[in-house]
Amino acid sequence: MSLVRDDPRPYQARAALAQLPVQALLSRIGDPHAGLPAVHIAGSKGKGSTALYLEAILEAMGLHTGSFTSPHLQRWTERFRIGGEESEPAAFTALMARLQPHVEQLLAANAATAPSFFDVLTAAALLLFAERGVDYAIIEAGIGGRLDATNAVQPRLTCITSVELEHTDKLGTTIAAIATEKAGIIKQGVPIITGPLPDPAQSVVRARAAATGAPVSALGCEIILHPRAAAGMGPAVHVSVDGRDYRAALPANTSEANRHNAALAIACAHHLAGHDQLRLQQALTRALADASLPGRMELLGEHPWVLVDGAHTPASARALAEMLDRIAPRRVHLVVSLSAARDAGTLLSPLLARAYQVSVTRADATRSLPSDRLAEAIIDSGYPASRLRTIPDPRQAVLEARHVLAADDLLCITGSMYMAGVAREALLARAPAQSQRP
Repeated sequence: MSLVRDDPRPYQARAALAQLPVQALLSRIGDPHAGLPAVHIAGSKGKGSTALYLEAILEAMGLHTGSFTSPHLQRWTERFRIGGEESEPAAFTALMARLQPHVEQLLAANAATAPSFFDVLTAAALLLFAERGVDYAIIEAGIGGRLDATNAVQPRLTCITSVELEHTDKLGTTIAAIATEKAGIIKQGVPIITGPLPDPAQSVVRARAAATGAPVSALGCEIILHPRAAAGMGPAVHVSVDGRDYRAALPANTSEANRHNAALAIACAHHLAGHDQLRLQQALTRALADASLPGRMELLGEHPWVLVDGAHTPASARALAEMLDRIAPRRVHLVVSLSAARDAGTLLSPLLARAYQVSVTRADATRSLPSDRLAEAIIDSGYPASRLRTIPDPRQAVLEARHVLAADDLLCITGSMYMAGVAREALLARAPAQSQRP
């Protein structure tokens, strides 16, 4: 049974039937999303980090969480988490086996409206979380929000982390158009938390919130993120929500972008369980200092430095460039793969300006730009051809770049979460997965 099928209809033309496939599947399995206490998170960047930070906070508060995120880095089971732990392969396989006959029957009835692979994954997550009786299900949207399968949930809280020009072939070519898609997750009377959105996006989101009676709290407006601590102190976040102050230490490699994401997660936790400020603050003391965000500003080694980040928007590339400046290596070796829809010159500009050498590759055979076309785009942007290598095999590209590093060099592997996954697979020791609850 193949769930990965091309749909000839333009993305926006699917609007009338967008929720029909996932709703039909959910109905057949007992509507597990009905009454599920969910937090729905959308955004151009930062939604995965915000989801994992929120998971860490709520778990530290003694609450039982389920998290559905995408894409995965190395294993499909990474997308399904219970209690802060990745699902076991056997449990994931059993869950999909339960859904298979329903999907096959829907496919036989009408192939045009049968569930896609993401519809099935979404339904599987909702079924898993309902059966496990989680206190909160943290649901990361896939693309956009309005037409996304995850928009089937009726959340307790929604969050839009950021809005940038991304997936313009599907979501629109303006910030306002993309914001309209993200704002589609806002529900009647359900509070919405937002990051510091550009003015056109903020206007769209607030208009949608006003039309649905959804209270808005935006970072930089209703939510105050205080300046960084004094130089010499470790990364930390100090945020004020509804007049209440919360502080937390953050991992040493935390970027400014992830400091914003941590603040959004704290604001979400405040709205979910902020009636007990002391309990939340105590949880923050434990939750975030060691929070690991795989593939997101992830430092895999020092001297030489190896940094993996799934940056795939101009803003996230700029944030990654700032991290490179903080580490300040002698030379930066860049290994990059981009999805086919990305503007290589615009996205990679801040990274190319710092790169001593660049290796281009193709992380995913269907979703990534062919390496020769990416190389052409980088050269057209002004990067010297003499310092660029084309290595189609992504694993080989990573290992070759790692092999030539001097002790004070840095290898930065970036461009997509698919590329981050390949890098982790190539560079980290392959160890059997720990026994975890599904």
